[in-house]
Amino acid sequence: MPLTLRKTLKFTGYTIGGILGVAALYIGSALVLSAIPVAKTDPNAPADVTVFLHTNGVHTDIVLPIKAEQIDWSQSLPIANIPSQDSTMRYIAFGWGDKGFYLDTPTWADLKFSTAFVAAFWLGSSAMHTTYFHSLAPGPETIPLHLSHAEYARLIAYIQRSFALDAAGRAQHIKGHSYGQDDAFYEAHRVYSFLYTCNTWTNNALKASGQRACLWTPSDKGIFHIYGR
Repeated sequence: MPLTLRKTLKFTGYTIGGILGVAALYIGSALVLSAIPVAKTDPNAPADVTVFLHTNGVHTDIVLPIKAEQIDWSQSLPIANIPSQDSTMRYIAFGWGDKGFYLDTPTWADLKFSTAFVAAFWLGSSAMHTTYFHSLAPGPETIPLHLSHAEYARLIAYIQRSFALDAAGRAQHIKGHSYGQDDAFYEAHRVYSFLYTCNTWTNNALKASGQRACLWTPSDKGIFHIYGR
């Protein structure tokens, strides 16, 4: 076998081995760190506000009442921004993620390698996705969480910090994009990567508000495992 070919094969083998090694380390870290729980900060906190942890099987959202004693989300995120403009909605779900992935991949069938690559390696920008509901019931994909007013205030602050505001301090609606009649997208802070995913954002929201969470997780499975689902 020619020397050049041997060197090429050796380099290819090292490259593939390195990629597989990194992938194995990532998966192993995700499994271990997702299984390490972070306890609720104050187990005796009063149950003043009910919010929900929701998953579609891959992506998690934090679902809050649109109007509560501490905040009316419709003041900063107008119902007019969703196609239905349905003012009878009672709940708003917040999710964070890669902007390109969000806008260009409404279904898994639309996923492109270039979109996934950009999202995974800090090359894109991010967006907030808000989805509205008339009602929400506990179930396998929806977990109710009961927060005190103080915990809810910290959750509100965490979510608000995730929005990239304009010069006037307003959320920047990404017009012309929605998955259906009852959702809207907004510009957001931070950059998505395989180390900081949509589910990492949700997990950090739980930590910020003093709720049970994973030490770290890139997936919804880790979060729901902590809650016994």
